[in-house]
Amino acid sequence: MIRTLFSSRSRKVYDFHGGIHPPERKALSNGTAIVPGPMPAQLILPLNMHIGAPAKPLVEPGERVLKGQMIAEPSGAVSAAIHAPTSGTVSAIGPRAIQHPSGMDAICIVIDTDGKDEWIEHAGVADYTERSPGELVDTIRHSGIAGMGGAGFPTSIKVNLGDHQRVEELVINAVECEPYITADDRLMRERADEIIAGINILQYLLNPRRTLIGIEDNKPEAISIIKRACKGCDIDVRVVPTKYPSGGEKQLIQLLTGKEVKSGQLPAQVGVVCQNVGTAYAIKRAVIDGEPLLSRVTTLTGEGVSQPGNMEVLLGTPVRDLLLHGGVDPDNIGRLVMGGPMMGFTLHNPAVPVVKTTNCIIAATLEELPEPPPEQPCIRCGSCADVCPANLLPQQLYWHAKNDDLEKAQHHNLMDCIECGACAYVCPSHIPLVQYYRYAKAEVRQQAAEQVKADKARQRFEARQARIEAEKAEKEARRQARLEANRKKKVETSAPSVDTVALKQASLEASKAYKAAVKAAKAAEAEGAANINELKAEVDRLKAEADKAKAAVRDAKDAGPAAAPTEDRVGNLKKQVGEASTAYKAAVKAAKAAEENGDDNAADLRAKADELKASADKLKAELRDAKASAPATTAAAPQADPMADLKKQVGDASSAYKAAVKAAKEAEENGADNAAELRSQADELKAKADQLKADLRDAKANAPATPTPAPAAAPADPLAELKKKVGEVSSAYKAAVKAAKEADENGADNAAELRAEADRLKAEADHWKAELREAKASAPAPATPKTPPAPTDTPKAPETEAPQALKAVDPEVAAKRQKRLKALKTAYNMAHKQYKEAHAALERGERNGDIPAEELNAMERKVDKLKGKADVARDALDALVEEAKADIRAHTGKDLKTLKLEAARAESALADKQRELEQQRDNASEVNLEALSSELQALEAEAQIARMALKQAVEEQGLQD
Repeated sequence: MIRTLFSSRSRKVYDFHGGIHPPERKALSNGTAIVPGPMPAQLILPLNMHIGAPAKPLVEPGERVLKGQMIAEPSGAVSAAIHAPTSGTVSAIGPRAIQHPSGMDAICIVIDTDGKDEWIEHAGVADYTERSPGELVDTIRHSGIAGMGGAGFPTSIKVNLGDHQRVEELVINAVECEPYITADDRLMRERADEIIAGINILQYLLNPRRTLIGIEDNKPEAISIIKRACKGCDIDVRVVPTKYPSGGEKQLIQLLTGKEVKSGQLPAQVGVVCQNVGTAYAIKRAVIDGEPLLSRVTTLTGEGVSQPGNMEVLLGTPVRDLLLHGGVDPDNIGRLVMGGPMMGFTLHNPAVPVVKTTNCIIAATLEELPEPPPEQPCIRCGSCADVCPANLLPQQLYWHAKNDDLEKAQHHNLMDCIECGACAYVCPSHIPLVQYYRYAKAEVRQQAAEQVKADKARQRFEARQARIEAEKAEKEARRQARLEANRKKKVETSAPSVDTVALKQASLEASKAYKAAVKAAKAAEAEGAANINELKAEVDRLKAEADKAKAAVRDAKDAGPAAAPTEDRVGNLKKQVGEASTAYKAAVKAAKAAEENGDDNAADLRAKADELKASADKLKAELRDAKASAPATTAAAPQADPMADLKKQVGDASSAYKAAVKAAKEAEENGADNAAELRSQADELKAKADQLKADLRDAKANAPATPTPAPAAAPADPLAELKKKVGEVSSAYKAAVKAAKEADENGADNAAELRAEADRLKAEADHWKAELREAKASAPAPATPKTPPAPTDTPKAPETEAPQALKAVDPEVAAKRQKRLKALKTAYNMAHKQYKEAHAALERGERNGDIPAEELNAMERKVDKLKGKADVARDALDALVEEAKADIRAHTGKDLKTLKLEAARAESALADKQRELEQQRDNASEVNLEALSSELQALEAEAQIARMALKQAVEEQGLQD
C-alpha cells in the first residue's frame, strides 16, 4: 500500500544484490516525541569518538569549563574537536572504558557537571552565503561534527573536496534500515526544516548537480513531512523498499543512482557524496546557530525498557544514567547492546559513555535477544553468498580467515565487507562469520603497518650501508694515494734516506701529547670548565697528528728494505699492542663508571672504547702477521714461540672470562640495569677463550715430532687462514652486537638496522666456523684422532643415514644459544618489569593530577623508551627461538610443534590404555588382560621414543628453558 502511494511520485529506484528482511521492531520507540536526556553528575568524553587521530586535550584537571567550550582540538588532518556538553569542572584526564566490543580503555576527559548549564559566548551566521566555503569548512571542523549514522568519519573531510572532483549527486541517507533504531525517523518528523537548512549548506559547499534523499517506505510520516519541507527546493526525495542493509553507503548510492562503487574506490571517485540526516541537522546548528556538536538523538528501546523512545542525550553521558532515566530494571536485562542488533555490539560495562556515533541503546530481555546457539560446521549451503549486499563470497572468506590465509582472503576482496551481519543472520550453522572477518581485517591492517615500518627501516639500513661503503672506499683511496706518493719519493731518492728512528720518536711524542690532552679534557669535563670545547678540539687535532705520525712510520716500514728490521717491527708492534690494550681497558672502566652514574657522555665513552678495541684488534692482527712472516733463524724458536703465546692468550682469556662471570652474577643479584650486557660480555669472552683453546689444541696436534719444520707448515696454512677469517668475522659480529645493544638502550632509530647487521654477521661467522670444522675434519691422519668431539655428543649412532643428519648439530652452538637465550630472557624480563613500573607510575600521576606536565612528558618518554627496549629484547628472543626451531626442523624433518604433538598423543594414548587396564583388571579374562598388557608395553615404548625425540631435539638446540 505504501509503495503504491509513493511510486507515482518517486523517480526510478534501482536494486542491489542480496539483502535480508529481519523483524523491524521499530514500533517500540517511534510513537513518542524526542525528549531531553538526563543531566548526569559526570560526563566521560573519549578523545577518539571518530575515525582518525584522537583529539588533543586543551584543558587540565581542576579547570572549570563552560558549555560549548572546546576542550580538545583536532590533532591531524583526519580528526575532530570535542566540546564541553555542559558547564562543570574537569576532574580527570585518563583511561576509562569506551565504546568498543572488547571494553578496552582509552584516554577520556571527565567533567563533573555543576547543573548550571552555562554557555560560552556564541553566535551563528545569519546568511552563510556571505562566507566562503573554506570558512564554513573550518567552522564545521572546529564544531567537532563527525558522521552520525555510521563509522564517525570527520565531516569536514567529506565536504572539502578538491577542485578536480566534481560532485554529481549529494545523497542524504535517511534510510535507517537496521531494526529497533528510530532516531532519524523521529528527527525527520520533528525537525525537518532544520534538516533541509543543513542540506542547503551542504549544497552550497559541494555544488552538486542534484540532491537526493533516500527514505525507506516503512516511514510514511517522515516521507510526507520531508516532502513538504522540500517544496520549492531542488531536492529530490526517493522512497526505497524496506530491505536490510539499504542504509549502507555503497548500497544506497546504487539504489538511488544506479552507480556501483567498485572495490577500493570511494564514493567521491564516482562523483557522489553521502551524508546522514543527523549530520545535516548538526551542520545547521553549527553554522546558523553557532552551537558545536554537544548532543545527539539516541533511541532507548527493548523489552527491558518501561518507557522506550528517543532522547536528545548529552555526549559523554554514561549508559548507566541513560538506563536509569528511561526506567530500565537492571534485573530484567538479559543483554545490553550499543547500536542495532545487526551491526551493534554487546556492552559488558554500563559505565561506557554515549558518543557521536551512538544512535541506539537496546536493553533486551534474555528471551528477546537470546545468546547465539553453538557454532556448527559449515554445510556449504551458499545462503550467505545469496544475501551478501557487497556481492562477495562469504564462505570462501570464512575458510581463509579461519586458516589465517590472509593473502587469499584479500584476493576475495575481504576489505569490501561492510560487516552488516546478513551472512551470519541466514547461516543455518550459526557461524559468527562477521567476527572472523573482523579478525582477518585487523590482521591485514597490522601486517600493512608492520610492512611500512620494515620498508622504512630497510631504506635507512641500505642508505647507511651505502654511506659506510662510500666512506671505506674514500679511506682506501686516500691510503693508496699515500702509499703511491711514498713509493714515488723512494724512487726519486733511490736510497733509503728515511730516518725510521726519528719517525718512531715523533710518533711516540705525538701519542704522548694526545694522551695528555685527553686526560686534561676529561678532568676539565669532570670539573665543568668553560673551555671544554677548546680542549676537545685540541684533542681531535692531536689525535689527527698522532695518526699521521703513525701512518708515516708504517709507510716508512713499507718503503724500507724487508731484511733485518723484522724483529724490531715485532717488538714495536708488541709495545703498541700493550699500549692499545691498556687504553682500551681504561676506556671500558670509564664507560662503566659513567653508565653507573647515569652521565650524559656514557654512550660517547662506550663508543670510544669500541674504537680503541678495534684499534687494539687491528694491531694484534698486524703482530700475528709480523710473527708469521718472521724469518726462521733456528728450528726450535718458531715452534716454541707460538705455543707459549697461545698458552698465555688462553690464560688471559680464561681469567677475563671468570672475572666477567663474577661481575655478571653480582649485577644480577643486585638487579643492575647492565646485568644482561655483562652476561653477554661474559659469553663473548668464553667464546674467545674456547676458540683460543681450540687453536692451542690444533697447534699441539700439528706440532711435528722431529725438529724439521717442513711437514708442520703445509697443513697449518689453510687452517690458519680459516681461523683468521673466523676471528675477523667474530670480532665484527661482537662489535655489531654491542652497537645494537647501546642503540636499544638509548632508543635509537637505527636499532633494528644494527640488530639486522649483527644477525647477518653471526650467520657469516657460523658459515666460516663450519668451514673451519670441515677443514679440521679433513686434516691429515695425525690430527684426526684428536678432533672427534661431535660424534660423541650425539645420542644415537646406528649404521643408517640418521647419524649423518645428527652430525650437523654442533653442541657448542647449542650451548652458546642456550646462554644467549637466558641472557635475552633476563634482559626482557628486567626491561618489561621496568616498563610496567614506569607505566604504572605514569598512570598514577595522570590519575591523581599532582605531577607537572613537564614531568609527565618526561615520564611518558621514559615509558616509550623502556617499552622499545623490552620490545627489542623480545624480538631478539623470538628470533633466536625461531632460529632454534628451524634447526630442529632441518635436523629432524619435523618442526617443534609436531614433535610436541606426537609426544602428547603418545602420552595420552598411554594414559588411556592404563585406565582401560585398571578398569578391566577385575572383570576381564587373563587372555584379554595379557593382550592389554602387551598393548600397554608397546604404547610405553612409543611414548618413550617420542619423549626422547623431543628431549633430544630441544637439548641439541639449547631450548631446555
